[in-house]
Amino acid sequence: MLADEQAHLHRLPDHPYTLAFGQTRVVGPDQPTIQHDWCVYSAPWQLRGEVVWVREHGDDIVVVHVGATGPVEVARHERTTPGNPRVDPSHFPPAPEGALARTPVAQNAEEAAFLALGPGAAHWLREAADAGVRRVRAKMADAVALGKLHGAEGVDWALGHAAVMGRFAEGDVASILSHRSRSAPGPAQRASEGHSLAQGTGAWEGFGR
Repeated sequence: MLADEQAHLHRLPDHPYTLAFGQTRVVGPDQPTIQHDWCVYSAPWQLRGEVVWVREHGDDIVVVHVGATGPVEVARHERTTPGNPRVDPSHFPPAPEGALARTPVAQNAEEAAFLALGPGAAHWLREAADAGVRRVRAKMADAVALGKLHGAEGVDWALGHAAVMGRFAEGDVASILSHRSRSAPGPAQRASEGHSLAQGTGAWEGFGR
């Protein structure tokens, strides 16, 4: 009987009958939102520019995306009215980093050599950009040259301290590095009693008697 039926039945489609999902909408390329009945609803930002299906289910608005693995419900909102968008904060991408929290990315070999000095160099670059320092590239090249002479660790330390103290003038990093080398701690010196300048306590022996 199965062999007889197969001669009269057609093959099932690869994808489901998508009209059951509602109407198609395109997620906004700039803002991850869609419109349905003149109302705005959010959708996951990863689907910006993608086609989704929107349908009404009771008092809910259901958004479905049909991907390589099949249909997946990606958003569900309560029905709203025009001028009152329904927005889920999780549907939006993370806020961009502030100016001081951005991670510098090298665009050429010179910048890569500067950032290779260490985290102090990256901190100096962020602070210098925030302060509007001029001739940043020339000062970065000077720091790389100092790193070849004095070692990357010391120059990175000096750059970090220059950033904290707001010292971005010409020669500031070299000056901090030089001061560090001159003020390196030496062996501890302790004065003995024989070299003390304090007066003796003999004059107080009879006090209170």
